[in-house]
Amino acid sequence: MRKKQILMIAGLLTAAVLCLAFLWPKGQRSEQIVVYYTNDVHSYIDNHLDEEPGLSYSTVAALKSSTENAVLVDAGDHLQGTAYGGMDSGASVIRLMNAAGYDAATLGNHEFDYGMEGCLTAIDAAEYPYVSCNFRHEKDGVAGDLVLDSFVMLERGGKKIAFVGITTPETITSSSPAYYQDRQGNYIYGIDGGADGAALYAAVQTAIDEANAAGADYVIALGHLGVDASSGPWTSRSLIANTSGLDAFIDGHSHSVIGMETVTDSAGGPVILTQTGSYLNAVGKLTISADGEITTELLSGEDLADVAPDPTVRGLEDVWINEVNGLLGEVIGYAQITLDNYDAHGSRLVRRQSTNTGDFAADALYYLFDEMGMEVDVAVMNGGGIRNEAITGELTYLSCKQIHTFGNVACLLTVTGQQLLDALEWGSKGITADGSGENGSLLHVSGLKYTLDLTRDSTVQADEKDVWIGPPTDGYRVRDVLILNRDTGEYEPLDLTAEYNLAGYNYTLRDLGGGFAMLNGAVNVLDYVAEDYMVLANYIQSFPVDEGTGLPTITADGGYENVEGSGRITIISGQ
Repeated sequence: MRKKQILMIAGLLTAAVLCLAFLWPKGQRSEQIVVYYTNDVHSYIDNHLDEEPGLSYSTVAALKSSTENAVLVDAGDHLQGTAYGGMDSGASVIRLMNAAGYDAATLGNHEFDYGMEGCLTAIDAAEYPYVSCNFRHEKDGVAGDLVLDSFVMLERGGKKIAFVGITTPETITSSSPAYYQDRQGNYIYGIDGGADGAALYAAVQTAIDEANAAGADYVIALGHLGVDASSGPWTSRSLIANTSGLDAFIDGHSHSVIGMETVTDSAGGPVILTQTGSYLNAVGKLTISADGEITTELLSGEDLADVAPDPTVRGLEDVWINEVNGLLGEVIGYAQITLDNYDAHGSRLVRRQSTNTGDFAADALYYLFDEMGMEVDVAVMNGGGIRNEAITGELTYLSCKQIHTFGNVACLLTVTGQQLLDALEWGSKGITADGSGENGSLLHVSGLKYTLDLTRDSTVQADEKDVWIGPPTDGYRVRDVLILNRDTGEYEPLDLTAEYNLAGYNYTLRDLGGGFAMLNGAVNVLDYVAEDYMVLANYIQSFPVDEGTGLPTITADGGYENVEGSGRITIISGQ
């Protein structure tokens, strides 16, 4: 009898334990946790319409809703990039991210492309928190309080996960310094960086320590830093090596495909680094197992072919896509060639050498002012403002928006030859002979040719915000600058003391975008002439009408047939 009682009691205890296991609050149990992540989506919401259907926010929403203990985060640069972002300053992207169920995001540099007011408006419209531990108020050159919380704590599967937001210090010059200033030109916002990276590292370490003090079981960086050499010392790898306490780093900014990489922190501990690439070509999946092991992987459209998109989010996507396409879908020309900026390996040529789209964009600016009867000597277009992949066949206003996504406005300045040389030199900063470095400020040109000698190091001077403050201290790597003589059709050497009329966009020429402070003091001839995509559309419509297409047509012999451009920038690499 006693044995039966013991067995009965044991059975009851087992049943009680099982009941408690199911009834006990989930927040107090350790279970597998999944973090889905995106970065550098750049408002590519129409991937599902491609011949090989890709990913979209509706896929991401379905992933999250079908996964227990799931978190969904974004590492920046989602508001801008295509007409689907630009046509309403990112408002529809925020609606899609809200509907998809994002739990947190950090600010990429392109979240500021609609100005500070546009950035803060987007943050207010989001139903998820934005975090950044190094975006601050500033007064009299002194960093003040943070604009946003440095981290957000989320609880899943009985564990607390802190996501520390990090914004690249390159943001101020890659957007426009004017956005961070008051009307008198005083900085009222800043982003911790430091010429040696120390200010960035300190800001992140403080946030890590605060997250741990708040009880975090895991601390994950949600950063927009990237791994490009040109972003040093503010890269994710450098930051990890100079801080301790991170478990993983979800990265963005450099558009790198990093499935799972282990980087050692300052205390000798391992940190998992990952980045999905760009344009929603993949969704990241970070898994925290029940025993605490962290692994990451990237899921492509092929991997997720069986995932049914969330119907509500898909409906929102399609309504906005159809509306934008209806507004911008008019066919205005035809290209027999392919305008591109990428090599066969997917590398962004436009930030380190000539491309045919760079030539085309600069020529469009030159043509605009020339047709207006203005005296124009040179036109420049920064490589970071050229965003398209391959474009060919029928051309629409939407095609133009794929090339120029920012809505910058054309202007004309009078500059000296010295200012022009310094601008070209500044645009070469960060570009390396081995191809590992690039610079969105590289100037593509019309009416000008120049040689870039990459066997010389760049010694151009910059302040801590990466704004130009002086010419190179050890000679120019830009040389043999030649200006087209409009009367003779011949190229002549640049005269440093002469004046030239320079066409470009206000971002570069007037707003310090990219750090082009050497142009301060230049004489404004004409501003607010036309928005960037309309400059392109105007140029496209100037080409002769082809009998076959019945459209203005860019032919194969028009100088744009080679993706690597027509030789306006000669590169000496020594390789």
